[in-house]
Amino acid sequence: MKVCSIIAAAAFVLGASGAHASSVAFGDSWREQRFSLFSSNDFGLNGDALTVRSNGTVSMLWTRLSEDQWGSQNAAWRWRVDQSVPPTDLTIKGGDDRNLALYFVFLPQAVAEQAQGSDLQDLLDEPDVRVLMYVWGGDHPNGAILPTPYLGERGRTIIRRGARTGAEQESADLAADYEAAFGEPVQSLVGLAVSADSDDTDTRIKAGISRLRLLP
Repeated sequence: MKVCSIIAAAAFVLGASGAHASSVAFGDSWREQRFSLFSSNDFGLNGDALTVRSNGTVSMLWTRLSEDQWGSQNAAWRWRVDQSVPPTDLTIKGGDDRNLALYFVFLPQAVAEQAQGSDLQDLLDEPDVRVLMYVWGGDHPNGAILPTPYLGERGRTIIRRGARTGAEQESADLAADYEAAFGEPVQSLVGLAVSADSDDTDTRIKAGISRLRLLP
């Protein structure tokens, strides 16, 4: 790694733990979005950490961000996978199980102001919404930016880890990834979501995310 890259990475980590970082609490503001009446993951919310167990199931937790967090352009988090689904093709609907996906939901500021109070489905139905999904899972190279079969041009999957177990510290330049994915400047970050998906392969996931931080 080049010296400048090491310095930049160190500066990001120091910044994420400093006064300008915004911690994301896993608490009462998070709501579950089910995709089937009979399919739901087991989520645990414990302040700085979220745990999930998935047993042939799929569902999502989501939360809106406060207006003072809309300008966030970087993020850092730690995640782990103790039990993993097998590798899958994440570009195919109905065959795209993954251990964890961390969603960052963006809207133009004017639209975001009008959409305050909307639920997740309403936000995802907005024509101007853009979603970056950082994923642990799949059978794709790390760093690959993939189309999502559910959101069309409004969403992109970014592979961080393939389907395996382990624990990793992550940092993401949301603004740079947004421009690489959508070819336009980043918009306002209005929401977050976390999903685990094991229904297509009928397998199990045991995983978690902690120390999620946002930065300007």
